[in-house]
Amino acid sequence: MRTSMRSTAVAVTAVSLALLVTACGGGEKSGDQGKDAGKGTGAAPSASATSAAPATSSAPAKALSAAELEKLIVEQADLPGHQVQKAKAGEIPVAAAVSADKPSCTPFAHAMSYLAPGKPAASAHRKAIEVPKTEGKTASPEDALGALAAPVTGVALASYDGQGAQEAFASMKTAGTDCAGGFTLIGGGERTKISRIAPEPVTAGEEALAWTVTTDVEGRPWITKVVVFRQGNTLASFSTLSFGGTVKALPKAVLTAQAAKLG
Repeated sequence: MRTSMRSTAVAVTAVSLALLVTACGGGEKSGDQGKDAGKGTGAAPSASATSAAPATSSAPAKALSAAELEKLIVEQADLPGHQVQKAKAGEIPVAAAVSADKPSCTPFAHAMSYLAPGKPAASAHRKAIEVPKTEGKTASPEDALGALAAPVTGVALASYDGQGAQEAFASMKTAGTDCAGGFTLIGGGERTKISRIAPEPVTAGEEALAWTVTTDVEGRPWITKVVVFRQGNTLASFSTLSFGGTVKALPKAVLTAQAAKLG
């Protein structure tokens, strides 16, 4: 079963493989503070999923440290009905190794690939796996198949110096428009055809954007979701996918929990 999972995930995008495969067979559970920080690069979203205008301040914003972000990112206690895992170093691709055939789509490719867009000073990562409800019954083979289709949300929480968060958010907004008709995501030795990205309404933080992403997988549509929101000089990005390729809704519980922790 692990082999078929791998081939399916690779068909979507090689950089999402670790997110899905480790979600299936246990990873390190979250609840304490972890230390997985990484650096990312930016992407731009569609003008139709909204938020407030960026606030300005007289003094340049100073980025939070990785340790401070670890205290702010969602943990197991924040998300009943989910299994929350810390990301391991090998699950986070190097930003320079992920790109797009259209340069303005690279930030979006990063957000899809468990990376913070733009140039963060520090970042932290989690995976939140929705746990299917069995209502006290013994799990059946059908339940096991349902678990494979359960949404897995990769969360990247990043902090930026100066106007970096606003610039990263703006790059996502641009990408949402420039890349609406599709682009090719390049990463992990694979080229993945993204057929379409369509905006969805969302509210979180000071400004937020969300999209439904349709990927062409062996001639059939594979549906995932991408969300970004900004709170001050911190940017949270979310990429939700499943082995079934039929994610139907934004990860509202994860978004709400993360927004609450950022205040």
